Amino acid sequence: MKKILILAVCSGLLFTSCVSKKKYADLKDKQEKTQDLLNTATVKLNDCLSEKSGLEASNQSLKSQVASLNATNKDLIRQIGDFTDLTKKGAENLEKSLESLKEKDLTIRKLQDAVTRRDSVNLALVQSLKGALGNLDDEDIEISVEKGVVYVNISDKLLFRSGSYQITRKAREVLGKVATVVKNKPDFEFLVEGHTDTDPINTGCIKDNWDLSVLRATAVVRTLQDDFGVAPARMTAGGRSEYVPVAGNDTAAGKAKNRRTRIVVLPKIDQFYNMIEDGLKDPKIN
Repeated sequence: MKKILILAVCSGLLFTSCVSKKKYADLKDKQEKTQDLLNTATVKLNDCLSEKSGLEASNQSLKSQVASLNATNKDLIRQIGDFTDLTKKGAENLEKSLESLKEKDLTIRKLQDAVTRRDSVNLALVQSLKGALGNLDDEDIEISVEKGVVYVNISDKLLFRSGSYQITRKAREVLGKVATVVKNKPDFEFLVEGHTDTDPINTGCIKDNWDLSVLRATAVVRTLQDDFGVAPARMTAGGRSEYVPVAGNDTAAGKAKNRRTRIVVLPKIDQFYNMIEDGLKDPKIN
């Protein structure tokens, strides 16, 4: 009986010892797996912590960008406000400029209308002169308009003998026709100019070409006044001597062209301004 009990005890111990080793192996295996899981979790944790740090840095950067954008937005809003003010001022200045341009354009139109009226009057005067002078040789009388002024060039062979300032009988006929036209234009004044060639002259009464040109101009003015009743206040006599030639003085033909009396017909300055004032009254302009 005693032997049996000892055998049973030994068997029990042996059985108990075998079970513990198996459990130990299982536990050890579980421990290794747990350790692996822990290591994996640790790696993931470290990755998450690293990613968190990166996200925090990115978040901080985004916050900085947001702050910068907010500041930029405020500047833009301020600039838009300033630009709006400038735009308003610019619009006001533009409006003033347009008004000024309108006024200038109106003034130009008024002046153009006055010039047109003046040119129309001059054209009518030219036609009147040409009609009055009739069939006279074109080489002896030339009528033209330059820069708003009417010029009547009369060859000296129609008016004077060579070296003389005495009006010829044919000259009185020509001057009578000119007087008829200018008397119909009482608002116009005119200048009578004497011109010579370069041939020198020196007689008892005439010192040089200056004297000759002036004497011929005054002779024409006296004839228009005394014989044809042209108001003397409307006339001016002047001598230009040989210094305003229209041709060369190296040929007889050129000298003949330079020996001339020129009548310059022009409106008074105040008459021209009256034309402008009349233009201002035109409803088409106003």
